[in-house]
Amino acid sequence: MKLIKEQIPMKEQPPEVRKKNFEEVPLGYTKEEAILEASRCIQCPVHPCVSGCPVHVDIPAFIKAIKEDKLQSAIDIMNETNLLPGVTGRICPQEDQCQALCVVGKVGDPVSIGRLERYIADWEFNKNQGKKRVSISKIDPTGRSVALIGSGPASLSCSVDLVKMGYSATIFEAFHKGGGVLTYGIPEFRLPKRIVNYEICFLQELGVSFVFDFLVGRTATIEDLFKRGFSAVFIGSGAGAPQFMRIEGENLDGIYSANEYLTRVNLMKAFKFPEFDTPIKKGKRVAVIGGGNVAMDAARTSLRMGAEHVYLIYRRSRNEMPARVEEVVHAEEEGIEFMLLTNPVKYIGDEKGFVKQVECLRMTLGEEDASGRKRPVPIEGSEFRIDIDQAIVAIGTLPNPIISITTPGLSIGRQGEILADADGNTSIKGVFAGGDIVTGSATVITAMGAGRTAAASIDRYLKEGS
Repeated sequence: MKLIKEQIPMKEQPPEVRKKNFEEVPLGYTKEEAILEASRCIQCPVHPCVSGCPVHVDIPAFIKAIKEDKLQSAIDIMNETNLLPGVTGRICPQEDQCQALCVVGKVGDPVSIGRLERYIADWEFNKNQGKKRVSISKIDPTGRSVALIGSGPASLSCSVDLVKMGYSATIFEAFHKGGGVLTYGIPEFRLPKRIVNYEICFLQELGVSFVFDFLVGRTATIEDLFKRGFSAVFIGSGAGAPQFMRIEGENLDGIYSANEYLTRVNLMKAFKFPEFDTPIKKGKRVAVIGGGNVAMDAARTSLRMGAEHVYLIYRRSRNEMPARVEEVVHAEEEGIEFMLLTNPVKYIGDEKGFVKQVECLRMTLGEEDASGRKRPVPIEGSEFRIDIDQAIVAIGTLPNPIISITTPGLSIGRQGEILADADGNTSIKGVFAGGDIVTGSATVITAMGAGRTAAASIDRYLKEGS
C-alpha cells in the first residue's frame, strides 16, 4: 500500500457556528478515517514515538490494533500506561512530543497519534455508555495509605499506580469537583467535562478516595496528614496563582486573571447564568494579554460569552507564541483579533473605576536573550490606546504559597516551586511532589509522567521503611 503523506483531517464545527456555542470544536474521526490514518504508521522497529511520550504508551501497538479494527485491544494497550486517553487525546501537545519523533514525519506529516488516541477513548466511552469499565490488575493491599494533594493530572496518574501497588490513595481537593486544571481551566469546547468526569468516576470505582472542599495548608497541614495515619504525601497541587504585569491601572474593575475568569466560566458554569448562580461580566470589547494556550482559551471563551471584539495582545511575533498551532488557528478562524509585537503599559478607567482603555506600545525584536529568543524592545513614541471594557491577563501562573508557608523544612525555589529531584523526592522524608508545582506551568501529559514517577518512588520509600 502506498504511503499517504498527509494526515487524514478531522472534521470540525464551522467557525461561524462554533464561536456561538460551547460544544466541542473537533468532531472526531469516523471508523474509516481512523483506520486510514492508522494505516499511515509503518510500524518501524525503533519506535521513537514511545520515547517521546512522558508516560511511554505503546503507540505502535495501539495504532496497529486500530488498523485491524480491534478497538478493545487498542484501548487495553492504552490503559496499561494511560488511563486518561480521552483527556490526553484532546489536549496533549503530541506535535511537540511523540509525533515530533515519528519516522513518517520525515517524508510527510507525522501520524496523528493524538487523534487516534481520542478515537479509541471515544469508542470506549460510547461503548460503556459513559461508565468506564477497565480491568486493572492489583496486588494484595499493603495496609498503608498515601495522601495526594490536588486532583489534577499528576495526582490522578499517581493515585492509579499507587492503587495498583496495593496502597490506599486519598486525594484532597480544594474545589468542590475533581480534575484540577482539566475542570476549572480548560473550556468545554476543548475538553468536554463529561470526559473528565468519566475518568474520575472510574478512579473512584478503582478505589481512589476523593475529599473535596479541603484546602491543605488551611483545613489541615501536611504534618496533620501524617498524624492522621498517612504513610506518605504527594503534592500535585499545580500552579494556580495568577501573575500580573504590575502596570498602572491593573486594579481597575473589569480586569481579571485568566485563572479567575476561566474558573468562573468552566467550573462554576458562568456561561449558563442564571441557571447556575455565577455572575460574570460579559465584555463587548475584550483585551486578552498573552500568547499561550490559556490566552487562547480566555479569548475564545470571551467570544462565546458575547464579546463583539476580542483583541489578543502579545509582545512577540506569531511564530513565538507558546500556544499550540491548532489553538492559534482556531482562534484566528473564529475572528480573534491578533495584536502582535504589542505590549500593554497602562490601563485607563472611567469615573466609576471600570477599565475603559488599555494603552500599548509597539515592539520590535532586538538581540537574543538567555532563552535564545530575540528580546522584545519598545519602539519609542509608538503609544496608542484601545477602547475596551474588559481585560483578561494570561501571562502565566505560579504555585500557590499556602503549602510552602505551612510546611516547615520544605525547600522552595525562586518562583515558589517545590524543589524535588528527578524521582519526586522533596527535602522532607516521605513527602513527594510532581507536576506544575515543581516545574511551573507545563503540559498535562508531563504532569502525568511525573505522577507515575513519584508513585514508583513512594513505593520504594515505603518498602524500604517496612
